[in-house]
Amino acid sequence: MRTKLCTVAAASAAALLLASCGSGDSGGGDTSASGGGLTGEGSGESCTIEGEVPIGAVLSLTGAAASYGESQQRGLELAAAELAGNDGVTYDLTIEDDQTDPRQAITLFDEFVNDGASLIIGPTLSNAAVQADPIAQEAGVPVLGISNTAAGVTEIGDYIFRDSLTEQAVIPQTIAAATEEFGLQDVVVMYSNDDAFTESGYEAFAAALEDEGVEISETITFSKSDTDFRALLTQAQESDPDAIVVSALIEAAVPLVTQARELGIDVPIIGGNGFNNPRLMADAGEAAEGVVVGAAWNSTSDNPENQAFLEAYEAEYDARPDQFAAQAYTGLKLVDQAVRANCSAERDSIQQALGEIEDVPTVLGEFSIDENRDADHPAVVQVVENGTFTVLE
Repeated sequence: MRTKLCTVAAASAAALLLASCGSGDSGGGDTSASGGGLTGEGSGESCTIEGEVPIGAVLSLTGAAASYGESQQRGLELAAAELAGNDGVTYDLTIEDDQTDPRQAITLFDEFVNDGASLIIGPTLSNAAVQADPIAQEAGVPVLGISNTAAGVTEIGDYIFRDSLTEQAVIPQTIAAATEEFGLQDVVVMYSNDDAFTESGYEAFAAALEDEGVEISETITFSKSDTDFRALLTQAQESDPDAIVVSALIEAAVPLVTQARELGIDVPIIGGNGFNNPRLMADAGEAAEGVVVGAAWNSTSDNPENQAFLEAYEAEYDARPDQFAAQAYTGLKLVDQAVRANCSAERDSIQQALGEIEDVPTVLGEFSIDENRDADHPAVVQVVENGTFTVLE
């Protein structure tokens, strides 16, 4: 059951829209906006809800972050297909494309809020989340970020959650492992300074390097739309660093890594979460060998949930999943757990239940949501070997 969609002239009128459409306040939300009648009987596997549970997802399916969003779409659709085989709860999952544009994410959040979504998944990038999440927070609609790793996202409010480990959670482990493996003493740091995600990654790298006693001999910035890094890499090479540390999206990561090797730079390249994409190996080829990346998902884990996910994903798509698919898949499964906990798809109930998730076995490992509504589960440090990510031992 859905409520009537309110309309506005422009996405910039978000605050006015929320007031004029009778949305709830940030302290509790208006459960009538979620359609009503979405509370059932029983709990857990025995939960039965008569109406379909409307879930909205805002992903970047086109534009600069499309490779991440496409993986997320596959992960969500695989989880939705599996959940459809369970009794008691039926999900109406609607996936929309924000075109890697925060303005479009705002528009889509408006629509999902006022069309009665019980919860919104996404958006793909942190900079879009920073702008769109406040709309859901103000309306009392839970949001589950499945790839938002920038600092401060969950600080937007008590309806904002994520199953993606922050850069601050993963990068210190990455730098510690790389420092031990390569004996790092001084490095050059490069990052795109026009994106919330990559800026947050830089801040986490800088703090972790300081903690490990590694000197940053030079910091070099670039735009996320840049593709020619030869001059900047030559500048970095002149510092004779032990490694180059990079916070960038995959569109910049591929040419940066490729051009570094073409210039004869053979020191380790250490990347942030934006490097977690099969395109790194597919497009950079041999140049990607030896690149070190921290990750929130251990693709080689032998836990039963991960093995089942790998088998199902490869059977459905004839391809191996990446971290973004794994986090999306896990996200919808966590939503199902939250709905079934109180046997209710009302917004306030989901918000409460998400905050109580603890020690749940998932594809990502044993998973909890902490007091800050952030993900808490094991991280892993990877290195590219023979064209694939392997655990850095």
